[in-house]
Amino acid sequence: MSRVLLIEDDRAVREGVTLTLRRRGHDVEAAPTGEAGLAALETFRPDLVLLDLMLPDKSGFEVCRRIRATQQIPIIMLTARGDDIDVVLGLEAGADDYIVKPARGEVLEARIRAVLRRAAPVDGAGCEPAPAAAEAHGDLVIDRAGLLVSKNGQDLPLAPSEMKLLLYLSATPGRVFSRQQLLEHVWEHSYHGDARLVDACVMRLRTKVEESTRSPKYIQTVRGFGYRFGPL
Repeated sequence: MSRVLLIEDDRAVREGVTLTLRRRGHDVEAAPTGEAGLAALETFRPDLVLLDLMLPDKSGFEVCRRIRATQQIPIIMLTARGDDIDVVLGLEAGADDYIVKPARGEVLEARIRAVLRRAAPVDGAGCEPAPAAAEAHGDLVIDRAGLLVSKNGQDLPLAPSEMKLLLYLSATPGRVFSRQQLLEHVWEHSYHGDARLVDACVMRLRTKVEESTRSPKYIQTVRGFGYRFGPL
């Protein structure tokens, strides 16, 4: 199973989540502060980070940004409130998903499995094997098999959700997908999903692949419906 780094201030929550995940076979390292979590990131080398937004020494947003500055490891935020501002700020800082505490064990397990699957090579329709050759879309090159994206010859560091969203949209250029469709296929939230996940991920992805986020040529908005890739 996966190696999970839990950065959580509340001792009861920390112990409960750790026990729950270990019972499901995960290797868990728990840290009570942001600095302790960042230190554990280097020694424990997790597959995924569960990050509380309310930490005693620094905000979860800052911890998320510091992780994203050097690594594209999956990050799931833990928030005690379903607060819109907290969720949006966390997603903008680079989180891949979020869970409102308290969360049942099966919810934690499902979200962990889903976010870890996002880095797997996929074809946009999810039906045929991904092509081995890299695809050129203008100055953007997408290698589906190697999970590599470059622009003007420079590799782009994409978080798991950003990578899967780009792979999914670019597999069928010109096709429009609603936010709900993207939630179901990229985030695997088949139940009344949260469109903020999609919008925040699109915003982050545009800052990396577009020359101008105000006039995007790759990740385009179709007003009143959703998003499409191109056409170029």
